[in-house]
Amino acid sequence: MPRAASSGSQAGVGSSSSKTAPQHSGKRSVYPKTPRRLKQIEAKRTAILDAALGLFSRFGLHGTTVEQIAEQASVSKTNLFYYFASKEEVYVAVLRRLLDQWLAPLRALERDSDPVKGIGDYIRRKVEFSRSHPEASRLFCLEIVQGAPLLRGELETSLKELVDAKAEVIRAWVVEGRLSPVDPHHLIFAIWSTTQHYADFAVQIGALLNTGLDDSQFAEEAVRNIQRIILDGVRTRPLA
Repeated sequence: MPRAASSGSQAGVGSSSSKTAPQHSGKRSVYPKTPRRLKQIEAKRTAILDAALGLFSRFGLHGTTVEQIAEQASVSKTNLFYYFASKEEVYVAVLRRLLDQWLAPLRALERDSDPVKGIGDYIRRKVEFSRSHPEASRLFCLEIVQGAPLLRGELETSLKELVDAKAEVIRAWVVEGRLSPVDPHHLIFAIWSTTQHYADFAVQIGALLNTGLDDSQFAEEAVRNIQRIILDGVRTRPLA
């Protein structure tokens, strides 16, 4: 059985425990990458990343082996190393893919949209992500809790740039009187924490309520209650 992930389970790329690819003799470039071949490569990479996501979210980086990823993806270890140079490279690729998916709903928040509807839609899409990608949400949480050793660069660049840009959108809505005064970053953090809770603490929710996001009725209740809590706090009210 693989070891469960612990707070000290992450290590930087190039640690002595890393398994890296065997040396190749340059044969990768022998065959031309036709559209069909490129499609096959992408399908194989996706299968490897999907398999790795499930394992990493349960056992962490060092609790997962290359052999387990290869078996889960139905490829040989040698074939896996054709696509990724090391287990750490697979892990970083998984994190980058899920970060891109995780941020997609925030990218849709535009200044020319209605603020209340835009934020309400963002909440819904975040809950839907927690419902459809619970393993991705939990892995991201695990990486952050452990100090983001392999994702810090992404957090300090692409994530920060996007969050700062959307904070400016929210700040403009406040200045225009379309939202009640609120700090944009704290609003975004509040939405993240409430929506991701349903994936990251699914076991706790199941123990307390004997249900979870896999129940469509409960998922809809979660969306509407979070929307009510958040939107009632930022919605402008007519002067008495």
